[in-house]
Amino acid sequence: MRELSGRTAFVTGAGSGIGRGIALALAAERMQVAVADIDAASAERVASEIAGRGGRAFAVAVDVTSQASLDAAAAEVAARAGGVHLLVNNAGVMPPLGPLVERSDADWHYVFDVNVYGPARGVRAFLSQLRANAPEAQIVNTASLGGLVPVPDVRVGVYVASKYACVGYSESLRLELAPEGIGVSILCPGTTRSNLMATSARNRPARFGGPEAAPLPPPAPPELEAVTLDPEALGPMVVRGIRENRLYIVTHPEWRGEIERRSAAILADIDAEARARSAR
Repeated sequence: MRELSGRTAFVTGAGSGIGRGIALALAAERMQVAVADIDAASAERVASEIAGRGGRAFAVAVDVTSQASLDAAAAEVAARAGGVHLLVNNAGVMPPLGPLVERSDADWHYVFDVNVYGPARGVRAFLSQLRANAPEAQIVNTASLGGLVPVPDVRVGVYVASKYACVGYSESLRLELAPEGIGVSILCPGTTRSNLMATSARNRPARFGGPEAAPLPPPAPPELEAVTLDPEALGPMVVRGIRENRLYIVTHPEWRGEIERRSAAILADIDAEARARSAR
């Protein structure tokens, strides 16, 4: 999808953090942006911010854990903008920090319902509009570098598991939709200054345990803080990834070594099994 100007994007989780950064970058490319968030007031603020910068945007209140909510959002976007060319499934959450074995069913369901089923629901809601605009149509699903390699902080295992699932879903979706001319990219951010933990706690629906007190994020070690990005820095990276139809949009080259080590470990175990078979 090379040409963005004059086209329409729908971005979930766009009321703050990475979603806001993406929405601002797309608007700067002269796209009309449907700023979607479960927090309607934050979506309105970002839409107003875009308008104040000379762009075009409107706010949409949406809950990605509800197919009915996303279907209603798709109908609203079709009525106001004629349909989308770009779908950015960015909304994401993280449970309270802690060991995997201590996480409740509610924690698991909440994180997977937003981080994995949310993108799947978004695709279902907007696929007919994307098909109508193909081959100038693209989907971006926000995963994480934690969806490519385990992260050092063992307290975020549920989040990592959900992001691995998001990567697998997105890789399969790209293969499935490529013949129709619809691109699929996976945004894999590294450490970014956002309020992910606070919004995850504040916006947690009642059926997943309800809102919680927003935890204070632990201080980042100096080496991690040195490579932590502001959310607005990610927006131009996403724009480049869309234009090039990249499968992965990786924000932190500093993680290359970790990805290589994981790949090397997989290949080493494949080779070990191959040697064992040949020795029989």
